[in-house]
Amino acid sequence: MTAKRILIIDDDDFIREVAQTSLELVGGHEVFTADCGRDGLARAREDRPDAILLDVMMPDLDGPATFERLQADPATRGIPVILLTAKMQASDRARFAELGVRAVLPKPFDPMTLSDEVGEVLGWSR
Repeated sequence: MTAKRILIIDDDDFIREVAQTSLELVGGHEVFTADCGRDGLARAREDRPDAILLDVMMPDLDGPATFERLQADPATRGIPVILLTAKMQASDRARFAELGVRAVLPKPFDPMTLSDEVGEVLGWSR
């Protein structure tokens, strides 16, 4: 599998660090991060990642609102988005599915399998 460029948008420093380390060391990807939705929108426009991992619950601009803005911008509309969330109840899953995201992955995630899970969801074969 060719290395991909992945943007992680999450307000939790620990989650960002673990996900970045996992995707870089296990998956061989180039990873950059943002700690809030607004910064994530700017990074997505500037860096044009191959995918975005987006936290659902963030202050100010949460994941669903960030996703809606990504979809409204022609420069970022085509970037596949995977939500990361601790909210995995059926009602939450249904609401997230209606948004049009590619997938919803649970927190906490397994750092050793995160890269494979992202690749599987996005059809990135090895």
